[in-house]
Amino acid sequence: PSADDLADEMEDVDFEDEGAEEPDAEAWETEDDEGVEDGMEAQDDSEVTFSLHSASVFCVSLDPKTNTLAVTGGEDDKAFVWRMSDGELLFECSGHKDSVTCAGFSHDSVFVATGDMSGLIKVWRVDTKEEVWSFEVGDLEWMEWHPQAHVLLAGTADGNSWMWKIPSGDCKTFQGPACPATCGRILPDGKRAVVGYEDGTMRIWDLKQGISLHVLKGQDGHQDPLTCVASNQDGSLIMTGSVDCHAKLVNSATGKVVCVFKMESMAPKAPTGEGEEAESNSVESLGFCNVMPLAAVGYLDGTLAIYDLSTQSLRHKCQHESGIVQLLWEESSAVVYTCSLDGAVRLWDARSGKMISEYRGHSAEILDFAVNKDASIVVTTSGDHQAKVFCVQRPDR
Repeated sequence: PSADDLADEMEDVDFEDEGAEEPDAEAWETEDDEGVEDGMEAQDDSEVTFSLHSASVFCVSLDPKTNTLAVTGGEDDKAFVWRMSDGELLFECSGHKDSVTCAGFSHDSVFVATGDMSGLIKVWRVDTKEEVWSFEVGDLEWMEWHPQAHVLLAGTADGNSWMWKIPSGDCKTFQGPACPATCGRILPDGKRAVVGYEDGTMRIWDLKQGISLHVLKGQDGHQDPLTCVASNQDGSLIMTGSVDCHAKLVNSATGKVVCVFKMESMAPKAPTGEGEEAESNSVESLGFCNVMPLAAVGYLDGTLAIYDLSTQSLRHKCQHESGIVQLLWEESSAVVYTCSLDGAVRLWDARSGKMISEYRGHSAEILDFAVNKDASIVVTTSGDHQAKVFCVQRPDR
């Protein structure tokens, strides 16, 4: 039932004692809120719901080889590997003592890695469901598999980035500044990684030599902590996003900033509380389109900005009611997906800036999501303790 239906139902209710109007009105208001929430849950566009988590589900990743499995990690200190087709549990990645904030499959889906906030990382062999390796680092900020090898990279709160061969555990560390390594990404060539830090600096590391090839700091760096990094398909361009609301485009070969996309011109015009608005905004997610020279930047204030890289200009602004948590581009089209704090997944056509479709089903904010290879399925995780599978394939695309 929609909110309107619920309102209609309420009109049919007889108030026995009309004299007691005020307390009654309050009672109805609280009922009303519940009604709205029920309304939110009532619209469920998902095909499958995975509900074994007992707290917020923080992260999700899909297996790249078969695109049939998902791994999710949550605030309940648990991670599960399950089938997307029916939500059937394959196995639990047990033994974590803190919120599982990172989880992912190796490039060939042979291994799955799970990492918790306290820094315990475990790797499991998917076919045997057995743990093959574990290691404890400092507080974990991010974790990523190498795109071509059984190599795991992770960044920690002490500023170090760690690299291990799996399952042998051969290890290398890359020492950053004495502040958290807040985000990181292995470049497509598999030889370099870009890491962003809380002090606003960014480093490009040579993974083999263990040396930093380029450092962006001061005016070239960000003024506030980095929140996200991305690279284009051939790794020639890197984009960094920060709490300072700037997204920087960097040439990965020279380490030089090509241009800066600023949010100032897009700040809300409201004269009151302008300072607060500015403070509460930041770049939350970004990514490059594979088929056109476009990049997308998602902001905490709900703005999705599509930038044209050839002219270095803003092409479209797609406004969301609430903050964008993450965005992902479809692999072979100019369609960008966003998930936001209002619990919806939206598909946008980056050429026109128009919304293609919207999917709902969560009763709380979406915290992470993943799209499968052929862009037919989206898997979301939420503060409502659930993960959901949505079919997004449309006949006209």
